[in-house]
Amino acid sequence: MSDSASTSGSKAKLKRRASRYPEFNSRPHVEVAPSLLSSDFSNLAQALKEVERAKCKWVHLDVMDGHFVPNLTFGPPVVKAMRRVSKKLFFDTHLMVTNPIELAEDFAEAGSNLITFHVEAVGEQKLDAAVRAVRRRGVQVGVTLRPKTPLKAIMSVLGKVDLVLVMSVEPGFGGQSLIPSTLNKVRQLALLKKEHHYPYHIEIDGGVNRETASLATAAGAEILVAGSAVFGGGKIGDNIAALRASFDKI
Repeated sequence: MSDSASTSGSKAKLKRRASRYPEFNSRPHVEVAPSLLSSDFSNLAQALKEVERAKCKWVHLDVMDGHFVPNLTFGPPVVKAMRRVSKKLFFDTHLMVTNPIELAEDFAEAGSNLITFHVEAVGEQKLDAAVRAVRRRGVQVGVTLRPKTPLKAIMSVLGKVDLVLVMSVEPGFGGQSLIPSTLNKVRQLALLKKEHHYPYHIEIDGGVNRETASLATAAGAEILVAGSAVFGGGKIGDNIAALRASFDKI
């Protein structure tokens, strides 16, 4: 096969991948992205169905490798199995791994719509190249940083990513309390987005519940990742409705 034919075939494959699952290109209102890290892993299919019934558009997938963070969760085969259950949900995949670029292809092929990676995993000098590498997989691209990492570490790519994820807890475990100072990053990102007309969505992950959701949205967060607040007890649909009600009041 010629190089031109191979390139053409690769582009066609990426185009098919990008179009087979739902896009998320606008934000008419704040979105809740339930984090399956806090769900019952023995019944992920039911969790996905209940999230869909609650009219969520997003679901957040926390991928941990046991190295970048101490915990270990799931890989592409599980994402692929979840995609067979849901063709509607937007799979927001957060890679807390040491080698996100090497894994991006597998997660894209498994059905992820957006892949977010940590600046700490790739380094500031290679950040731009990493964004381009993930986008070549035919998915949307997000960048994130730990609570103690300054926002300046990702400034060079703010005009090139689809999402910026503000970690409001240390990555690796669910059920932590939101670190109040991280809301300043959300505010800064909101101001930068408005000033420069950047295209990214602002997502926050960690300690989001009925008490803190309104603080996050008031700061400028557009996507709220919620784990324990959704799956920690009671009916999933009722928990999502209560979470929405907590920030709809502002």
